[in-house]
Amino acid sequence: MNVHQGLDWNSPRPLVVAIGFFDGLHRGHREIVRAALRLRRPGWRSGVLTFSNHPATHLRPASAPELLNTAEERLTLLAAAGFEECFWVRFDDAIARLPPEEFLRILVERLSVRAVVVGSTFRFGHERSGDVALMRDYLTARDRRIVSVEHVTENGERISSTRIRALVRQGELEAADELLGGTGYEIRGTVEIGAGRGHGLGFPTANVRPPAKLLPKDGVYSAVARYEGRDYLALLSIGDNPQFGSQRRSVEAWLRDFEQTIYGRELAVRALRYVREQRLFGSTGELTRQMLRDREAIGYPTYG
Repeated sequence: MNVHQGLDWNSPRPLVVAIGFFDGLHRGHREIVRAALRLRRPGWRSGVLTFSNHPATHLRPASAPELLNTAEERLTLLAAAGFEECFWVRFDDAIARLPPEEFLRILVERLSVRAVVVGSTFRFGHERSGDVALMRDYLTARDRRIVSVEHVTENGERISSTRIRALVRQGELEAADELLGGTGYEIRGTVEIGAGRGHGLGFPTANVRPPAKLLPKDGVYSAVARYEGRDYLALLSIGDNPQFGSQRRSVEAWLRDFEQTIYGRELAVRALRYVREQRLFGSTGELTRQMLRDREAIGYPTYG
């Protein structure tokens, strides 16, 4: 996927473009993707127009949400979805003040857009004054096509990034994964050198550098860890290690049947399922016994 840092398209080839932020690329977003890819014609290109930063970081930074994906992860998901071009635009004052008609003019004249796909409640332009009806009037008058995709629901409630973020914060990862589709929620990061306490307890862990995105609530989770193309059953601890008085929130993974040293390498963890809260134990021995019981969540026999 070619990534363009702005709203310019130096090509004579027509473009079908999907527009949205696409945090998580959940099942509702994927319907927009499918609609865009279906509109392609021979010689056309499929594209996505999205913001590199969430609009709230500019408009109301104090309430900007933690995101389900890092920027790199979102780009990877969009490429895997089938887009050939990505217009990766910084949401700043110039974008925020853009009149709706000017935004639409850019789509037609600078991006050679032949068709646009958006969600049915899509708003755009200064103070969100543009809507799908305005977009339809403008584009159809210029022989361009627009498709608005209705919301996808689950149990009668709209699937949205906001809804999924709430589930992740609450540690309800199975429900979040169901709404996300694909591989679901994932934590991916570089393995760093830690304090080494896990070795002393008989549970050597990989300390994963926390990515700059929303993490689940503190606790111990069963999970699947992927390293160099192979999956391993794992336990994941998220939190500040109250047993050892740490002040830093960490992500530590213990992989079943794994004995490699992987400092500086990337580890991806998915299929998180909440097992228990983090808590302070009376002794490290009591903590070790609890960790042995925690292994039952990934298929070890019951600890005596």
